[in-house]
Amino acid sequence: MNVRIAPEWGELLQPEFDKPYFAELVEFVRSEYASGPVFPAAGNIFRALDKCKPDDVKVVIIGQDPYHGEGQANGLCFSVNDGVPFPPSLRNIFKEIQSDLGKPIPTSGNLDRWAEQGVLLLNATLTVRAHAAASHAGHGWERFTDSVVATLSELRSGVVYMLWGAYAQKKGAAIDSSRNLILKCAHPSPLSAHNGFFGCRHFSQANAYLASQGLSEIDW
Repeated sequence: MNVRIAPEWGELLQPEFDKPYFAELVEFVRSEYASGPVFPAAGNIFRALDKCKPDDVKVVIIGQDPYHGEGQANGLCFSVNDGVPFPPSLRNIFKEIQSDLGKPIPTSGNLDRWAEQGVLLLNATLTVRAHAAASHAGHGWERFTDSVVATLSELRSGVVYMLWGAYAQKKGAAIDSSRNLILKCAHPSPLSAHNGFFGCRHFSQANAYLASQGLSEIDW
């Protein structure tokens, strides 16, 4: 597979790439791409780790699974390419930003603009079979992305972690809250957004924390 990953991440994660489970994961993913539509495009599997180098990370948002609809997933959690209609969770994220910061809902759901400012948009599972949610869960991706979170937590302090929903909160349980800002609330899915995502004000809280660390705020 022709994948792209920032060299800095590649070096940090090389011990993980060398483990037997990762070799098995690669074989599984290769066979899946060979047998039918899989998202995102193979070159975008590690896009979150290509767009945002470890030393540049200011905010981490953890998703669960790539979008499994045609043309949606682009390698960044919650993000879609220009011109793609907003999935419900992304629309709710933009609604909360509008309420929190007074920013208008954008015309594009492409979150490259966040990644380029230091927002690591990391899904727990990095690939998915078309129209089959969670079809690549349980094959090793979760172990790999756990190592990404652990590596970043060891390497960096002063990072904002936005943990939306029980799954993300479990994945971020080991992050040191004394060295970072950990923000928790319900997932932005329509099934749960009214249970605490709306009104969470995570975006203004993140920017206030970054400013307190002497860092530039994110233009959400």
